Amino acid sequence: MVARIRKAVFPVAGLGTRFLPATKAMPKEMLTVVDKPLIQYAVEEAVAAGIEEFIFVTGRGKQAMEDHFDLSYELNETLDRRGKTAELEQVNEFLPPPGAIKYVRQREALGLGHAIWCARDMIGDEPFAILSPDDLVLGEPPCLAQLVQAYSETGGNVVAVMDVPRDQTDRYGILDTPNPQDRLAEITGLVEKPKPADAPSTLSIIGRYILHGSVFSHLDRHEKGAGGEIQLTDAMARMIGTQPFHGLRFQGERFDCGTKEGWLAANIAFSLARDDRRDQTEQILARYR
Repeated sequence: MVARIRKAVFPVAGLGTRFLPATKAMPKEMLTVVDKPLIQYAVEEAVAAGIEEFIFVTGRGKQAMEDHFDLSYELNETLDRRGKTAELEQVNEFLPPPGAIKYVRQREALGLGHAIWCARDMIGDEPFAILSPDDLVLGEPPCLAQLVQAYSETGGNVVAVMDVPRDQTDRYGILDTPNPQDRLAEITGLVEKPKPADAPSTLSIIGRYILHGSVFSHLDRHEKGAGGEIQLTDAMARMIGTQPFHGLRFQGERFDCGTKEGWLAANIAFSLARDDRRDQTEQILARYR
């Protein structure tokens, strides 16, 4: 029987420079899709997958994100006094239990691998999940729940993957696999941001991972890879062959909310997917066609 996935790491220390000036004084993870910030979608996805501990790897200027997952006594009192029961429930129902969220600082922007390494003492040796709030997935069941199910079948390590255009392989971690068309692709190699001509496939990792705690022994080396950063992909590549490693073709549509185009598309798609927003959204879209 495989160990249960209880903990998740959220790397949220980035500056969000592609959304300036909006992110000058606000964490990019607090950008909203319809009416919820990106980080709330990520936490709710983790909850749906059975996660019990939520570890935020933060940086300077992230106070608003911490406040979002805390009680707001003044707001609660005002909503209660005005009889706004539905709104009161909305601002409290997503809050994890006290003590479930933990924070650790990434003092320098040294790469995703370094961000995950910063959470090492909170994870220990057990398997854990990683969710990047920039990657928002519209699908049922939620993407991480699909990974947890796949992990229960394979053990080891499982990452969410999708095909990307070959001319974009230099933006992603790319799989080397003998069965790229299967639902669960066996991973025999990983390459971070290869040139299109050198890419072993077009199957790319997105921001959802289940990894064994032994990844920290490789991240301990602090070896720099592509872009002069400590790459999580490089550490994962060293684990291949020592335990099972698979890429899951998840069901759903992924939106790269680290780009303005992806964030806009996510707002439209998530709004259309909601019964209370669909008609108004279609009317707005028709107006500007």
